[in-house]
Amino acid sequence: MALIGFGGNGSTNAPSANAGADIPEVTERDFEAAVLRNELPVLLVFTSARSASSQKILGEVSSLLADHKGKLVAAKIDVDKSRALVQQLRVQQVPTFMLWVEGQPVDAQVGPLGKKQLNTMVEPHLPRSEGALKAHELRQLITAGRVVAVDTRDKASYDRAHLPGAKHMALEEIEGRIAELMMLGSLPVLYCRSGDKSKEVALRLVEQEIPSAFLEGGLLAWEGEGFPIERS
Repeated sequence: MALIGFGGNGSTNAPSANAGADIPEVTERDFEAAVLRNELPVLLVFTSARSASSQKILGEVSSLLADHKGKLVAAKIDVDKSRALVQQLRVQQVPTFMLWVEGQPVDAQVGPLGKKQLNTMVEPHLPRSEGALKAHELRQLITAGRVVAVDTRDKASYDRAHLPGAKHMALEEIEGRIAELMMLGSLPVLYCRSGDKSKEVALRLVEQEIPSAFLEGGLLAWEGEGFPIERS
């Protein structure tokens, strides 16, 4: 099967010999076990050893996997070694990316995508921690009056800028102020600057059966969406 955009005249810039070394290769023999039966989303990368561009993107995929460890796996398929699989999946160009979730293809994109583009492709399909809220979800819930944002940064940072209507409760104080947290009247959604610290506390509260949630990406994610900020 001829592949559009594939040929022997690749770039003169040779790809790294170690590119994609951490990404297993899948063939017709193990496709079912590695992809169809995998509990995690699987990002398939169709490549060719003769295509410099398709080899270069494997480094981007490796970096993406590091960011989503435990939530995403990847596999590469050499179009020259698995021609029957390539034909069955109607792949016509390398590199091609195909995302599979619960044994079904949910997205496919063609071309040498970078890490940011790949993240946009896979992120909506990744498993999420209990209580995780994205910025746009939190904004809708705040507008509907269904949650209360809780700023867990230091007081000076809170005074400079915080989410609309957010209450302040320093991170190190929260687990000693559970009664106050429960008296807010709505589900508390914790946030910090980047989201990591408030996530840890929120998950501990959930383990104790204390209703709570957290903002993925923290204040940085909120600002990144261009959502309004209150300043004192």
